[in-house]
Amino acid sequence: MELTDYIRILRKNWVIIVVATLVGIGVAAAWSLTRTPQYEASSTVFVSTQSGSTIQELQQGSTFTQSRVQTYSQLVKTPIVMGPVIAELELGTTAEALGAQVSASAALNTTLITITVTNSDPVKSAEIANALAASLTSAVDQIESVTNADGSTSSPVRLSRVKDAIPPLEASSPNVPLNLALGALVGLALGIGVAVLRAVLDTRIRTPRDVEALTERPMIGAIAFDPKAKERPLIVHADPLSPRAESFRAMRTNLQFLDVGERSSFVITSSLPTEGKSTTTINLAIALADAGKRVALLDTDLRKPKVAEYLGIEGGVGLTDVLIGRTRIGDVMLPWGGRQLYVLPAGKIPPNPSELLGSERMRALLEVLERDFDVVLCDAPPLLPVTDGAILAKATGGAIVIVAAGKTNRQQLSGALDALDTVGAHVAGIAMTMVPTRGPDSYAYGYGYGAYGYVDDSKNVKDGKAEKHNKAAKPTKQSKPQEPGGAGPVRSSTPSQAPVVERPSASSGTARREEPRPAVAERPLTGSETGGRDDTQWAPQPAQPAATQAASSGNDPLTIDDIIRQAGGPTRTGRSEPPS
Repeated sequence: MELTDYIRILRKNWVIIVVATLVGIGVAAAWSLTRTPQYEASSTVFVSTQSGSTIQELQQGSTFTQSRVQTYSQLVKTPIVMGPVIAELELGTTAEALGAQVSASAALNTTLITITVTNSDPVKSAEIANALAASLTSAVDQIESVTNADGSTSSPVRLSRVKDAIPPLEASSPNVPLNLALGALVGLALGIGVAVLRAVLDTRIRTPRDVEALTERPMIGAIAFDPKAKERPLIVHADPLSPRAESFRAMRTNLQFLDVGERSSFVITSSLPTEGKSTTTINLAIALADAGKRVALLDTDLRKPKVAEYLGIEGGVGLTDVLIGRTRIGDVMLPWGGRQLYVLPAGKIPPNPSELLGSERMRALLEVLERDFDVVLCDAPPLLPVTDGAILAKATGGAIVIVAAGKTNRQQLSGALDALDTVGAHVAGIAMTMVPTRGPDSYAYGYGYGAYGYVDDSKNVKDGKAEKHNKAAKPTKQSKPQEPGGAGPVRSSTPSQAPVVERPSASSGTARREEPRPAVAERPLTGSETGGRDDTQWAPQPAQPAATQAASSGNDPLTIDDIIRQAGGPTRTGRSEPPS
């Protein structure tokens, strides 16, 4: 990991680090406050020789005392020194117990012995230190005494008490400031250790860098996190000036530079459910349609379809019915939002979704749509629970894998990519959703929206302006229905009147007028489409208006333009032609 990774770990886990530091300080404070204060008193004894008149004798005496001083310091804790002190001060303890409170030391190359006593009573500690110094002097005189020629005894060594112990005014322990500092350092170290351990053990993908470290597939988009995504899933339609809507426009731009050959169809899938693939597919389709592209949106999730629910359209009949030959594509493919966006719902949930999506009829349908639309987007099921998405991805130009930041882990993404590689499907790119815009894992967009005129209605816009913006975001209603006698969907050689249907608007919930849906004719599948079988199966084919039939030969194929022109919608040139 790089230095920036460690900084991100510290920023991300700063709460844990602060809590661990505070806990360390608290533990140190509690320990310090529950300890009995201890006081230290010290007495110093000087060791010298009794005789010596010449320099040589004095030097020999100094060498002798220095060799003896370490031995005398060890005598302090012996019963010969402790016993008289216990009896004199009536301590009521043993020499061993008293020795635990006493320490004696001698500095190197000196003849000074320092006796230190630690006790909870400052006065008693001083009394014990002075008594031990006096007892040591007496014990050394007794041990080192020799008998002279005249029968008297004397000691060549003399101990003199040069510093008496006095009662200390402050306790030597516990040292509260030192304990608090040590507690803070220990807590800080533990907090940082826990933070690094969490980062090492965390396998979830949080940033685009995590994706780049796992695969070489291109990153084509990072969708900003929106806490109100459930309330407004179609953000490009509901609030086109929001940062999340701008994320989809950036993804739209990157999509145009993907290398998928001559194909124009994409499967948008994910590793697991609830990663935002359906809302990503729909918003990307709206963004493409806003850019003037002719977009076909197919709900190929035949297990848990969501496209019809999000767009507010009827989804009871759709792709399943087309694939089994129950209906024609023109009867169920619906225009949406006043754009060049046409939606094919999933329809009824079949018992064999994988077989339907992998059938030759599905391949023929994709070929027809790729021929007449600029972009075909398929919302497919997740890759790990079922194989539908992988099967469908092989029949399209490529798969776009959705990765939810902070939810998808490395193993899940690797498994999804392996599933696509197993069937030979092309992975066109990877897009991240729910990317935070704040915090250590935030995704930097590189520029401020305010500089380009983007505004946040919830913070910077007054109520009146926000209300105007919301009104402008709503789709306009048609002023009047189609006049009687207009051209409707052609189901035979004779034109017939098709009723104008009112459907709820996806943004406001109010009813809006919708032009008649385009009808389709059928044509026999060619030998290449049926794999050499007979042409008893039929693929969807746009039907011709009566006027167009008169102007063209009987065998010329028609395009989606004829269906759109027949419904009164915008054609490739962006203008609406009157019905024939």
